[in-house]
Amino acid sequence: MDSRFGVTELDDLPDDLRERIGVIAEKSGFVPNVFRALGHRPAELRAFLDYHDALMERSGGLSKAERELVVVATSGANHCTYCVIAHGAILRIRAKDPQLADRVATNPWQVELDERGRAIVDLALALTREPELFGEADVEAARTAGLTEDEIWDVGAITALFAMSNRIAHLTALRPNPEFYTMGRDQKR
Repeated sequence: MDSRFGVTELDDLPDDLRERIGVIAEKSGFVPNVFRALGHRPAELRAFLDYHDALMERSGGLSKAERELVVVATSGANHCTYCVIAHGAILRIRAKDPQLADRVATNPWQVELDERGRAIVDLALALTREPELFGEADVEAARTAGLTEDEIWDVGAITALFAMSNRIAHLTALRPNPEFYTMGRDQKR
């Protein structure tokens, strides 16, 4: 069972979603289960994809690897297996580091990172674990480490999107596609 609420196969999606997800499936060689799980509610899947792409694919701000670093750190802190495994694969590929995602996912608080990476992860974790305590000191620490206002926004918005995504994955008992487990592991640093 890939999802507690069943799945919708690519051929059964509305045309626009079938085309959009088909591009992803063609590139990766499979349809990620998150799209199959959300497929029975097409309006929500469209909204999810639109916001995801607005944050994760935009030019400027954090690098694509840094965006995935935020996802893996927050998903690890939220104990979201699907997002850790799926985005861990993407982080391995984008960072060209076969070990980074595992280190970040298992203990994002203690993983050794450069100053910039540490500031990104610390900011994301502050907003993830105790959002009611998040404040100016957290933002100022990120500024001091050299993050721009735009990059700070990126960290916060990605953290927020994946808080939702992690909760949906928990609700649906979403299972990672087997292909994600091995992606990006054979890279040399």
